[in-house]
Amino acid sequence: MSTSTATRIGVIGAGTMGNGIAQVCAQAGLQVKMVDIADAAVQRGLSTVSKSLDRLVAKDKISAAEKDAIVGRIAGGTDYAALADCDLVIEAATENVALKLKILKQLDELLGEKVVIATNTSSISITQLAAVVRNPGRFIGMHFFNPVPVMGLVELIRGLQTDDATHTLSDAFVRHIGKTPVTARNSPGFVVNRILCPMINEAIFVLQEGLATAEDIDAGMRLGCNHPIGPLALADMIGLDTMLAVMEVFYEGFNDPKYRPAPLLKEMVAAGRLGRKSGRGFYSYA
Repeated sequence: MSTSTATRIGVIGAGTMGNGIAQVCAQAGLQVKMVDIADAAVQRGLSTVSKSLDRLVAKDKISAAEKDAIVGRIAGGTDYAALADCDLVIEAATENVALKLKILKQLDELLGEKVVIATNTSSISITQLAAVVRNPGRFIGMHFFNPVPVMGLVELIRGLQTDDATHTLSDAFVRHIGKTPVTARNSPGFVVNRILCPMINEAIFVLQEGLATAEDIDAGMRLGCNHPIGPLALADMIGLDTMLAVMEVFYEGFNDPKYRPAPLLKEMVAAGRLGRKSGRGFYSYA
């Protein structure tokens, strides 16, 4: 892969992150192949991209003809063999170590040894994932943020094995699709979640200790720190089960009590109060 020839991008996973990545790549003029295990999932992903672009057309940010051209640059399918001629493949499957390892092993048998493989993960060790490919130097973490078409950041995470050329080329790719890269070494939570999730966890401790209401905690951070959304409302959006899983990764990975999950967080997950997706978390979503 080089900055002048990285025109064919593979995306594994047609869900929220995968179709968002496919969209921004196609908007940047790149040819994209988006693969998922079921055709229904692929079609949902393509439909999501189409609706997202319709909103841009309605706001006069792109024309209907431009939308058609962008959609035309995305090919969906269920066969990994379609990725064989890609310059860069981004794995954006579910955040599950076993699943990602399985996918990467399959990819490794299919792709040439010089093709850059990236994983979109927010918590899994890049070093661990890189170890299953023949040339781990060409492997890197590429953490997009949700919603991908809107959020401007991509974290590039170097595993122990990631070589300089892979990082340089990945950095150029991220800039080409209109995002801003920040680079981190492999460590639980990388940079953004390493800072963000403990902050949210501390907000839960504050609520648990009765120092303020959820509304006042969130208002304090929005109005006092200029955050666009309060930490408890953000936790509801992320999913409290996801928040708990991340904090447990931190607690285990660093062996440091400062990362212990708030007991209230554990209790709410046990009660099924997971946030927006369950209809109730720190707030109700009836």
